[in-house]
Amino acid sequence: MVRADAAVNIKVLQNATAAHFGFRPTYMRVWMAKQKAVAIIYGDWDESYNELPRWELGVQLTMPGTVAILRTCPVRAGGQHDESQAYFHRLFWTFPPCIEAFYHCKPLVSIDGTHLYGKYGGTLLVAIAQDGNSNILPVAFALVEGENVGSWSFFLSHLREHVTPQPGLLVISDRHNGIKAALEAPDGGWLPPAAYRAFCIRHVAANFALTFKEKDARRLLVNAAYAKTEVEFDYWFDILRSENPAMCDWANRIEYSLWTQYCDEGRRFGHMTTNISECVNSILKGVRNLPVCSLVKATYGRLAELFVRKGREAEAQMGTGQQFSQYLVKCIEANLKTARCYTVTVYDRDNSEYTVAETTPTGSFSLGTYRGSLGSQTCDCGYFQALHFPCPHALAYCAYSRLTWQPYVHQVYRLSSVFGVYQMEFTPPIPEGFWPPYAEPTVIPDPNMRRAKEGRPRSTRIRTNMDDADPNWPKRCGLCRQPGHTRRSCPQAGRPTGTAGN
Repeated sequence: MVRADAAVNIKVLQNATAAHFGFRPTYMRVWMAKQKAVAIIYGDWDESYNELPRWELGVQLTMPGTVAILRTCPVRAGGQHDESQAYFHRLFWTFPPCIEAFYHCKPLVSIDGTHLYGKYGGTLLVAIAQDGNSNILPVAFALVEGENVGSWSFFLSHLREHVTPQPGLLVISDRHNGIKAALEAPDGGWLPPAAYRAFCIRHVAANFALTFKEKDARRLLVNAAYAKTEVEFDYWFDILRSENPAMCDWANRIEYSLWTQYCDEGRRFGHMTTNISECVNSILKGVRNLPVCSLVKATYGRLAELFVRKGREAEAQMGTGQQFSQYLVKCIEANLKTARCYTVTVYDRDNSEYTVAETTPTGSFSLGTYRGSLGSQTCDCGYFQALHFPCPHALAYCAYSRLTWQPYVHQVYRLSSVFGVYQMEFTPPIPEGFWPPYAEPTVIPDPNMRRAKEGRPRSTRIRTNMDDADPNWPKRCGLCRQPGHTRRSCPQAGRPTGTAGN
């Protein structure tokens, strides 16, 4: 079970042991057994750090162009510098297919960090891109001691240099002071107009909810953030103000361009969050529980599998003659259904200036009549500017004027661009026996990063309402972890459990 999923829950292992062997060991014994199993399957926790330099040489031999930058700290013993050893400090890495893929993705990148859960602590920093079919793609990684100014500067400087040199990019992140300092560094390359910053609305709303506990307060703030026009933003903000003026005062302390969609000038492409949870769950699941060298190896294998799967999907769709991604097709189909309820009036046919009146109001907020321009690809609804493909009003005008809507779709949504993301393939890794030798000082873990000297590590995470479970998820039994029943009615409840000493 540990081989299949290194993140398997201890209680699941307890229940499996009880079902198979007829006795139920203690939590501590199962936890210790799991740690030993991880070390046997994926490598020793301490020795894994010394494997990183050879992995760096091996992966660069496997795929020329791979960027792997290892930083170490000197080891001092008795006031003397030990030249035979060095503490692991930080590691940044990315692969050529990821670098090439970003040129075909949307011009934005989400950055965030997630904690490591192994014997030694630390943080995995990830940069996430998104293709025109709304698939997320991690493009760069870093192992650091934690989230601080130095670690974020290390990660973002190499990210800018090796992966995201394009001008005008948008960086979506939380409000961590380390990220702020790194992005605002004069020589970092992340200052406007070279790059722009936006906040993840999920983190903003979580911070907001810590102060304001009203039932609908968080929902109103999120609705205001997602508003695509100033008029719609004011509509939701006025409701928020009527609930509690202090809520608006709190929100007004944050610059609007950082957390609202209508002020971002279309740079978000409709994306309001960092997607780190989705990335970890769908692509990097379980890697945080592995020794560091196995972790970095896993990123290579997981990405290789992702590129093959998504590349085949895009290639198959192109083979059927499709021009646009499935995401765009679904959005256009939904917009076309809505566009049937509109009345179009043309004012300037040469410049495609028009107005569209809604015969039936759509959604919770409606202006009734909207002005639009195909030439400038704008509409009063804000949809055209925010998402970069025709809104229902633009589609209504195209149908009225017998024009095709395809020329007004951003290039990133075309299947050729989606396929371009995954076109470059990974190379099968060279066996470790053929990796070049490493003759530098032995890399060892920093003892200060040890999570717990004895027993299982204690969680130090400060839980917020972002950690609350989805109320729509089915509840699971506390014994077998299966849905549909409780611990009291569990079929395994009547089985003999015994103890480890029986």
